[in-house]
Amino acid sequence: MSLTKLARPFFLHRARQIDRYATETQSIQLSVLSRLIRKGAQTEYGAERGLREGASYDEFTSHIGVNTYEDLKADIDRMRHGESDVLCPGKVRWYAKSSGTTNDKSKFIPVTQKGLRDTHYKGASDAVALYLRNNPESRIFDGKALILGGSHQSNYNLPHSLVGDLSAILIENINPLVNLVRIPDKATALLADFEEKRDRIARVALNAKVTNISGVPSWMMSVLTRMMEISGKKNLAEIWPDIEVFFHGGIAFTPYRKLYEQMFPTPKMHYMETYNASEGFFGLQDDPQDKSMLLMLDYGVFYEFIPLEDVGKEMPTVVPLWDVELGRNYAMLITTSSGLWRYQIGDTVRFTSANPYKFVISGRTKSFINAFGEELIVDNAERGLEIACAQTGAVVREYTAAPVFMNTEGKCRHQWVIEFAKKPQDVAAFAKILDSELQSLNSDYEAKRYKDITLQPLEIIVAREGLFSDWLKSRGKLGGQNKVPRLSNTREHIEKIIAMNV
Repeated sequence: MSLTKLARPFFLHRARQIDRYATETQSIQLSVLSRLIRKGAQTEYGAERGLREGASYDEFTSHIGVNTYEDLKADIDRMRHGESDVLCPGKVRWYAKSSGTTNDKSKFIPVTQKGLRDTHYKGASDAVALYLRNNPESRIFDGKALILGGSHQSNYNLPHSLVGDLSAILIENINPLVNLVRIPDKATALLADFEEKRDRIARVALNAKVTNISGVPSWMMSVLTRMMEISGKKNLAEIWPDIEVFFHGGIAFTPYRKLYEQMFPTPKMHYMETYNASEGFFGLQDDPQDKSMLLMLDYGVFYEFIPLEDVGKEMPTVVPLWDVELGRNYAMLITTSSGLWRYQIGDTVRFTSANPYKFVISGRTKSFINAFGEELIVDNAERGLEIACAQTGAVVREYTAAPVFMNTEGKCRHQWVIEFAKKPQDVAAFAKILDSELQSLNSDYEAKRYKDITLQPLEIIVAREGLFSDWLKSRGKLGGQNKVPRLSNTREHIEKIIAMNV
């Protein structure tokens, strides 16, 4: 008997429930908010702000202000030290370690057992539900799922309290029954040494009947490339003839799509985008022909949105989901069952549909590079350059940086174009210092640079004098408030700048 056939009715029932999103948006979201307020009233954070059970949306917004990580950091640190009922009821044992802010190398996002159940695991289950509805011939459960995970460490040496990648938290707490249909085993999945982990996973996966894979495209590519090296096969469809879907998320898939299509040259292969962050699970691609994702409304997450032009203002305009405008860029605010209150996640979205609400991720509230999951921010770049200049005597006038996407060997790098007012005696030494400092400043960049497995040492192209001024002038943007984009997640600007560097 096919396991997929047995499981299909359960998942299709859930898919029909999701259809309510199109007609019951406001009532579903207000129901979520009501539950969050009821629990929040029992916490120190809610009590101090006068939050009471039964509060309306307007009352909620009058008591709880917009927050960044810096605003909640002190409370989160108290929770990490073992205090109870601070931002959410009870003690929190797990913290998802995410890329840092201006002031810190890393963020530590609380992840409660309720948050795991009503958000992260629910999202993973719904991904399967929507996939099965779109693919009635699927046999996804008649083989194994290859699921990549990170690692975790002790949290302040407190008993049973850990910090780590969200993926490690998910694997550590997963229902044991799921382990019957997934590889690798938990011990391998949670290895801290990625080089060893990649090799072990590749060898196990070679001999498994894999029907689906899940993970971040850049890191999955690294594992799949290793499999090709070991097997000597021309493509992965030869190894996994039953492969049918890649559930991917974390970074944009567009730069990787052609590489994956080369590795899986079969019409049976599907790709489904998910939006699962350390802070919560927010979206799923419900239509293979539409790049937009469906906003998941009945999880432990209440959504609000700030128009992009209001981000950073002392009193920004904030609207609930049912008041957003299509085609407009918004910064996303979330209130969650893990204790994040009106938290500005840093992503910007643009809605493409309101019936149901569907969106695309349009960027970040700040300049960044996140092509491979490294989330390098401008503050990291500025501080790294400052130290490299101090150690080499160099002076930087202008710069920009962008990713060089993965080649067929699974290698990638960051490319910097720097115009020096005073050039360092040894540009290679300057690059090495900068690369080292970025690793010191940003834990995600440090992880991606591990042993040069995937993300290679950064490259510096020395710009001729006046290059950036000439580029701005060519775009009619010389002078005034116009600035050179410091970091970009695409190569749109850097290609044109390099072409003018003659």
